[in-house]
Amino acid sequence: MSTGPDARHPAGADRRDPLFVLNMHRNFTGVSATAAAVTSKQQEQYALKLVGGPLPGCPEPIGFREAVRLTRTPPPGRPFHIWHVRRNPEMRAGIFARDVLRLPVKLVFTSSAQRRHSLLPRWLIARMDAIVATTPAAADFVPNVHAVVPHGVDIERFHPAEDRAKAWAASGYPGTAGIATIGRIRPEKGTDRFVETMIRALPHLPRHTALVIGKATKEHAGFLERLKQNVTEAGLDDRILFPGELPAETMPGLIRGLGLLVALPRYEGYGVTPLEAMASGVPFVASDEGWFETFSGEGACGDIITDGNPEAAARATVAILSDARRHADLAAAARLRAIEHFSVSAEAEAINRIYETLWSEAAQARA
Repeated sequence: MSTGPDARHPAGADRRDPLFVLNMHRNFTGVSATAAAVTSKQQEQYALKLVGGPLPGCPEPIGFREAVRLTRTPPPGRPFHIWHVRRNPEMRAGIFARDVLRLPVKLVFTSSAQRRHSLLPRWLIARMDAIVATTPAAADFVPNVHAVVPHGVDIERFHPAEDRAKAWAASGYPGTAGIATIGRIRPEKGTDRFVETMIRALPHLPRHTALVIGKATKEHAGFLERLKQNVTEAGLDDRILFPGELPAETMPGLIRGLGLLVALPRYEGYGVTPLEAMASGVPFVASDEGWFETFSGEGACGDIITDGNPEAAARATVAILSDARRHADLAAAARLRAIEHFSVSAEAEAINRIYETLWSEAAQARA
């Protein structure tokens, strides 16, 4: 895109096209992480406005009313603004702005679910102007897919440690090495599978400490308490820890200090934590959900466990962490695969092309 003077941009104005990214969720979730990664790259090309809550590495957010005010008229040289949405509340806000307030807005939605959506999301999704599916499987469950664009990882923010042992020591957690699962604490995410896996594996890994990183909502408080009770009964209170939800800005440093990332969900639309581990030079053990098998490169970066079976996951965990040569090979392959196949810069560029296509199609229709 040209950045020189043209008819679309008056002198002294920001010559980049505007882009509005909505983030209307109180908690930092996997969706938040993927949105933050790509949005932080998109701000290099667009005059980007983040609407709702903050995201690390992104501009200070504005409120919905301010977004409405800024989109009352089309941007210079463009027939409409683009609002990128990723959740139900954001789709509702976008539809209200476009169809009720009659603002010059087009809505782009990212879909990663690999299952049929319920009634309300289907209604909302059917009203999007363009859809980005993260996988071919996700594309099968939504209409009007403009492109399949896998989520990427920021390979500059997530990078290997110069000394993994020192990075782990800097985390402040006990032991000389770490294993973690990261995500909401609930059955769907397989948190219980991770705990069972660690109860089986840690007796064979005396230097390792396991972390359950994430938040349990009120409805899953009982589930969390049962997990902690299981840990106590196994005599591993000092080796399986529940630090809760950690600040997003601390996660890259913590992940690069890990020896292994474990993700054993019962359902996952995509799943970004193994990618963050891969970019950090950390192998993973994962269930056969999400896009984990593709991440693994046929086992080059980690092991895929059928149905997330804890016994098999424990065997894989012990095998990887007990073989320094294999661990080093997996770690190197993981970093390389993240760079070559799952860079967030490539994701941002592919999504940006969708915006440009929407604007181009509108210009051609008016010609």
